[in-house]
Amino acid sequence: MEIITEEQELLSRAGFNWREGGQGVRALVCEPLERDGFTNAFSTRAGGVSAFPQDALNLAGFDEDAAENIQENRRRFFKLLGGEWRLSACWQVHGPDVRVVRERADTRSEEERCDALTTRETGVLLGVKTADCVPVLLGDARTGACAAVHAGWRGTLAGIAARTLERMSAEFGTNPADVRAAIGPSARACCYEVGAEVIEAFKDKFPKAAAWFKTTREGHALADIQRANFDQLVGAGVEAMRVHVLPLCTMCRTDLFFSYRQEKKLHGRTGRLLSVIGKSKDE
Repeated sequence: MEIITEEQELLSRAGFNWREGGQGVRALVCEPLERDGFTNAFSTRAGGVSAFPQDALNLAGFDEDAAENIQENRRRFFKLLGGEWRLSACWQVHGPDVRVVRERADTRSEEERCDALTTRETGVLLGVKTADCVPVLLGDARTGACAAVHAGWRGTLAGIAARTLERMSAEFGTNPADVRAAIGPSARACCYEVGAEVIEAFKDKFPKAAAWFKTTREGHALADIQRANFDQLVGAGVEAMRVHVLPLCTMCRTDLFFSYRQEKKLHGRTGRLLSVIGKSKDE
C-alpha cells in the first residue's frame, strides 16, 4: 500500500505530481496542463552526472559545467518525458521580450536574448532555465499555443507573464480565459528577501504590490514573486482556478532544487533547472 506523505498531498492539491524515470531522474508535472494536452515538467537536481556537488541534473550554464555533462543530463530529462522533442530555449536577460518559435528548425540556437518563448508548433519543447527565479508555463488548449516564461523580479516588474499572453493573443488568437498556467519552483516568500529599491519599484507600478512584501527589517522585505505573477496572470484575464502554483521553495529545498542565492555564495557556482512545455506531434 502506497503511503501518501504530507508533501505529496500538498502537491496534489496544488495540481502537481512526481514523474520518475531511470537513473534517479525526477520531475514535477502540472497534471491539469497535462490533461489539457501539454507535455510539461519542472526538473529537479536528481539523477544527473554533474558535480553540484555530485550526480546533479544540471541542465544549463555552459560556463560553469562541461557541455558533455549538460547534454547527457538533458538526454536523461527528455527521456523521462517520452516522445521525440526539439528544445527551444534562449539566452535569458531578465527583460520583457517574448520570442515566437515558428517552426521546429527554429529550435537550434540558445543565443537569442529574451525571457519568454511561445509557439503553436508540435514536437517543440519550450524551456526556461532557473535557480530561484520563477518559471511560468502557459497552455491554451483551444488554439494549441503554449509558452514558457522566465520571471525573475526584473521580468516580473516588467510584467513579462502578461506580455506573453498579449503575444499569444496577437500571434495565435489566444483568449486568456482559455489559458491554464503553472507557476513552478522558485525562491518563495519564506526566504526571498529584497531591498528597498525592489520594493519601491513594485509599489510604484502595481496597486496590489503591498501584498507581495512582508517587512523583515528597515528597508528590506520578504518578496512573494510567485504571488506577483499569479496576480498579474489573473489581472490579464486568466481564471484564478486555472493558475496552479507549486508550493515548494528552491531556497528551502536545496535537496530537490538548485538555488543561486543559497549555493553561489558557498560554492561559487550553481546548476540550473529547466521548466518545459510542448505538444507532441501525435496529439
